[in-house]
Amino acid sequence: MLDQKTIDIIKSTVPVLEKHGETITTRFYQLMFGNHPELLNIFNHANQKQGRQQKALAGTVYAAAMYIDNLEAILPVVKQIAHKHRSLGIKPEHYPIVGKHLLMAIKDVLGDAATDEIIDAWAQAYNLIADAFISVEAEMYDEATHQQGGWSGFRNFIVDRKVIESDVITSFYLKPEDNREIAGFIPGQYISIKLEIEGEKFTHIRQYSLSDAPGKDYYRISVKKEAGTANPDGMVSNYLHDKVSEGDILRVSAPAGDFILDTKKTTPVVLLSGGVGLTPMMSMLKTVVEVQPGRQVTFVHAAANSNVHALGDEVKALSDLDHVNSFVFYDAPTEEDRLNKRFDVEGYVTREWLKENVLMEEADFYFCGPVPFMKAINRSLKELGVKESRIHFEFFGPMGNLEE
Repeated sequence: MLDQKTIDIIKSTVPVLEKHGETITTRFYQLMFGNHPELLNIFNHANQKQGRQQKALAGTVYAAAMYIDNLEAILPVVKQIAHKHRSLGIKPEHYPIVGKHLLMAIKDVLGDAATDEIIDAWAQAYNLIADAFISVEAEMYDEATHQQGGWSGFRNFIVDRKVIESDVITSFYLKPEDNREIAGFIPGQYISIKLEIEGEKFTHIRQYSLSDAPGKDYYRISVKKEAGTANPDGMVSNYLHDKVSEGDILRVSAPAGDFILDTKKTTPVVLLSGGVGLTPMMSMLKTVVEVQPGRQVTFVHAAANSNVHALGDEVKALSDLDHVNSFVFYDAPTEEDRLNKRFDVEGYVTREWLKENVLMEEADFYFCGPVPFMKAINRSLKELGVKESRIHFEFFGPMGNLEE
């Protein structure tokens, strides 16, 4: 535990971190990758290039300083990050490297304002926080390895099937090369795919939500092809779409993630998705249908039009069930979409529509999609009085802030 003087020093740096946090974390990554380029085999290059990782880390450091005397308050954040660390293969030996360069970055950015006393206090605080992460992640590694069908690290999976779902989304059905059992998962979780791309110096790891219900002899991911390989997000997705074929081998980590459907509840559930954000929602929907046939579920999906709308036929087939309702929103429908009545509402999911069609006092709401979609849904639900305990969401990539 930290003494009161150290706690007071850390808390005194909160305003500085609020102002200079992203500058510090940007410098941190520059220093760390400059001295340890091998870590680029683990970190998401796209998140680095677009500044998302720097912003997320700044937020985490700020929260750690704010709650340094009550770290249990940020335990949910620790667990969320720890899931991703386990999925990526972050190990205890990486933490001293991170700590060293974080302190260097603080000193670099703040200059003389970063006194020896402040640096020493942050060194103590970092060690405390690192120990918390290492402890939580050790349990996760143990569970991933020793669960039924589990494994450590990355395991070879064969692309058993590759199915084009829309103009931009393709599903990959993955089966283990060794034909042995695979680990189960909770609807909403993801796997990591490790790729060695020709011409790239470092490996690339991406995390993809599982888009089918658990209990199968395969994992399914449904991947959106981002526009152009020049887009940092596009390198891996374009490689999967254009270069990976049925029969190829992909390296896969065991399922992880804490954005999960609570199947212990029997109260209604509302699943809202935008674009490729439907992938974890599909897993949740199909699970409710398979294991909770009496639970009311509403599935709301928003897309531009039918050209980019994936897995719609799967949802439509389930919508004939008495306890399943589904709605499709297109904000740019084609004339053929209108003619064939392929959608229910033209435009965006609004607070007024939610109030009239799906607002249920006891329901849990899960949503995922582009950040603007998620901000709009989150704001609408809160304005409608939905309790925070019944609002659940997932960011693709580093954790963000829907309140901005």
